[in-house]
Amino acid sequence: MSENGQHTETATLQIAGISCSCEAELIQKKLSSLAGVKTCDVNAVSKQVRVPYDPAIVTVQDIIKSVSETGMNASLVQEGRRRSTWWKQKQQLALYGCGIIILISFILVLIGAPVLFTNALFALAVLVGVYYPARKALIALINLTPTIHLLMLIGSVGAMLLGMWQESAILIFVYSLGDVLESYAVDKARGAIRSLMDLMPKEALVRKDGREVMLSTEDISVGDIVVVRPGERIPVDGQVILGSSFVDQAAVTGESIPVRRTPGDGVFAGTINQNGSLEVQVDKPASETMLSKIIYSVEEAQAKKTSYQRFSDSFGVYYTPAMLVLGILVATVPPLFFGAAWQPFIYRGLVVFVVSCSCGLALSVPVAVVAAMANAARNGTVFKGGAYLEAMKRVKVIAFDKTGTLTIGRPEVTDVQTFNGISEEELLDLAGSIEARSGHPIAAAMVRKAKESNAFSGRSAEDFQETAGLGVMARINGQRFVVGNPRFQQESGIAIGPAQHAIACLEDEGKSVVLVGSQGQLIGLLAIADKVRPGAMETLQRLRKAGIRTVMLTGDNARSAKAIALQIGVDEYYAELLPTDKVEVLKRLKKEHGMVAMVGDGINDAPAMAVSDVGIAMGAAGSDIAIEAGDVVLMSDDLSKINYLRELSSKAVGNIRQNITVSLINIAFMVVAALIGLLGLVTGLLLNEASAILVIANALRLLTWKSQVEPGQTTRVAEQC
Repeated sequence: MSENGQHTETATLQIAGISCSCEAELIQKKLSSLAGVKTCDVNAVSKQVRVPYDPAIVTVQDIIKSVSETGMNASLVQEGRRRSTWWKQKQQLALYGCGIIILISFILVLIGAPVLFTNALFALAVLVGVYYPARKALIALINLTPTIHLLMLIGSVGAMLLGMWQESAILIFVYSLGDVLESYAVDKARGAIRSLMDLMPKEALVRKDGREVMLSTEDISVGDIVVVRPGERIPVDGQVILGSSFVDQAAVTGESIPVRRTPGDGVFAGTINQNGSLEVQVDKPASETMLSKIIYSVEEAQAKKTSYQRFSDSFGVYYTPAMLVLGILVATVPPLFFGAAWQPFIYRGLVVFVVSCSCGLALSVPVAVVAAMANAARNGTVFKGGAYLEAMKRVKVIAFDKTGTLTIGRPEVTDVQTFNGISEEELLDLAGSIEARSGHPIAAAMVRKAKESNAFSGRSAEDFQETAGLGVMARINGQRFVVGNPRFQQESGIAIGPAQHAIACLEDEGKSVVLVGSQGQLIGLLAIADKVRPGAMETLQRLRKAGIRTVMLTGDNARSAKAIALQIGVDEYYAELLPTDKVEVLKRLKKEHGMVAMVGDGINDAPAMAVSDVGIAMGAAGSDIAIEAGDVVLMSDDLSKINYLRELSSKAVGNIRQNITVSLINIAFMVVAALIGLLGLVTGLLLNEASAILVIANALRLLTWKSQVEPGQTTRVAEQC
């Protein structure tokens, strides 16, 4: 819904023919002029445009038509679209035709063919190759939006007017070749992400009406039973209902060690069933699988740009018009005001135009970001924006939630103590029946203990009330019971004096104490402990060596928190925190130290993650909601990936800085060389295109970069047994 109460929809269009940010600017300008469209987000790397529009004023067809007026074609995004073969690409055919004619012309020059004839062939090469860049250039001129294509066209036409037919033909060919190579490089970066979709089988064996049939994955419905044989990829997200096998989940979680899956366990589309037959009940359609969400999140992330991307975009806005003006001044001022000959300075002006025709700076930065995100996605991590990729390098403090993050998140009841004549069985039944209404991990531990002890009766609990971070209250058979920490008991009027010594001893052991009280009296005590997550101590040690301050945040009591903090080795800890308290702690940490990241396991930590500079959600493969909670998402429970993310961020930022530096130095060198007459048209263009391809190739190195940290090394050893 828009601000004026009007209904707003969003169309995502695929753009054919876009290869540079200047064309993105042209599309943005064109669409923003449409009634019913206020803004749009154009991405030259993904070759897509997202357009929020008012369907009462403008239609998708109107938007597509408006894009076509820029010389580029738009169509609604279709999943699984295949790139057409080269002989169906008209622009590539024109390039190859231009190149063949130029080659024949050079051979004829070498064997002494008449100049008039060879010049005619060079002119033919220009006519064959110039159509597509000239079309874009003229549309840019009509829309009063200077683009690199316009500069190239002026240079080529100027060369022909000066009688340089050979140079003009080579200009067209080399520029078009550079355009194609740059587009190929950009497609390679984007394809690294889209190739994840190829991990999903196109069809699956489904059991229907007592027989097995092959169906397209798009035709599989929620509730269907899919049969997955050994060695096959699992085609859907679902739950195992029959069979047992080890499953390689690297495509989703980045974990190299397969995990065992038995009835009741969840599995994800794109993962590999290794050694046993499984029957999986589908719980999500193909368009909503976890793998699809990863791909969607990464592609959407390109909208949240790094500061370097914003610099690149801003640079392009002023760079092209400035080069156009500079070229005109070089060509006209010396002859008009200083009596210089026209032809040499017109030639120099044309060289200025030509050496300006590069998308290297504009493309290398977003290509580096996309390549880094693709690397992260293959390792089971998702950045929700390029801005967070950049921010990870500048984080000074990382705060960790304790339960479910630094610890496994499956606490167990270790001690039970009763008071005032109640039996242990009755205490476990009361605590389990009340806590069965809560979703907290500690509540689940009490319910498990009651069931394991055969004490759980599942009595109805009425007037259930839960106070976050403190405890719960409910009535059973009309009697009110309070289950919670000592602070909650005291606030509820329960005397905890008889248990003070036991509470102190248990908390010193790092255990959380839950008390059960009723009618002003304490009737029981349960001590609960959680195991430290494998790899947590190693992760914290690496962070400390890197100069990162580590902080533990927990709602546990101070004694228990201190015991865990000493065990795992955090720099500082804060205990007895409510969710709002965690927010205040993070604000203070930001003020004292600078940028702060918050690592949590989902919704309970969402307020703290929101106030941090980078929110990192853990174990999102097990939760549909957790993938929405963080700015960075770890699909598995592997804490070592935090060090991997920091290394990737540092590598990506370093790569981007290299590209920007090389591009700016190259631009400055070539423009100065063109001004003083040291560069010719062809030499300038060759240097220009070579530098553009060099920085884009440098950005693509991030696709294959490997961290010194080996994610998953310490966290899955137990499951291998």
